[in-house]
Amino acid sequence: MQWLIYTGIVVGTFLLMEAITWLTHKFVMHGFLWYLHQDHHQKKDGFFEKNDAFFVIFAVPSFLCILFGTIRHLYWLQALGFGIMAYGFAYFLVHDVIIHQRFKWFTHSNNEYIRSIRWAHKMHHKHLDKYNGESFGMLFVNKKYRDKIRRDQVYASSQSVSQAE
Repeated sequence: MQWLIYTGIVVGTFLLMEAITWLTHKFVMHGFLWYLHQDHHQKKDGFFEKNDAFFVIFAVPSFLCILFGTIRHLYWLQALGFGIMAYGFAYFLVHDVIIHQRFKWFTHSNNEYIRSIRWAHKMHHKHLDKYNGESFGMLFVNKKYRDKIRRDQVYASSQSVSQAE
C-alpha cells in the first residue's frame, strides 16, 4: 500500500512542477535571472547556452530530496525528488529534443500535441526581450494553440482535396 502513496507523491509532484515551472519561467527567468535566460531568446553560436544553468538549478533540489530521503529513510521526500527528476526528464525531451531539436531524435512529427507545443513555444520566442511574453508553460498547451493547429490541419486537408479535383 505504501508504494501507492509514494507513486501518488511522484505523480503529484510531476504535475505540480508544471505550475512551478510556469511561475519560475515567467517571474524568475523573465525577471531577475533574465541574464541567464536571454541567450535562449537571442540565439548565439554554440551548443550550450547560459540558459542551461537552469538544468542545475532544478536538479539540485531533486538530488537533495533523493539523497536525504534515502539516507534518512524519508521515502516521501525521496518520492518528491523522483517527481522533480521525472519532470526534468520530460522537460528535456519536450524542450530540448522535440521543440528546439538540439538532438535530432524526433524531427518530423504530425502529432497534434507536438505541433501545438511547438507552436506555443514559437509564440513564446517571438518576444526577444523579457517583456510581453506568452506561453510560459511546457507540457500543458493552451487551447488556443491546439485550436490553431486543428484549423491548419483542416485548411491543409481542404487544400489537398481542392488540388485533387
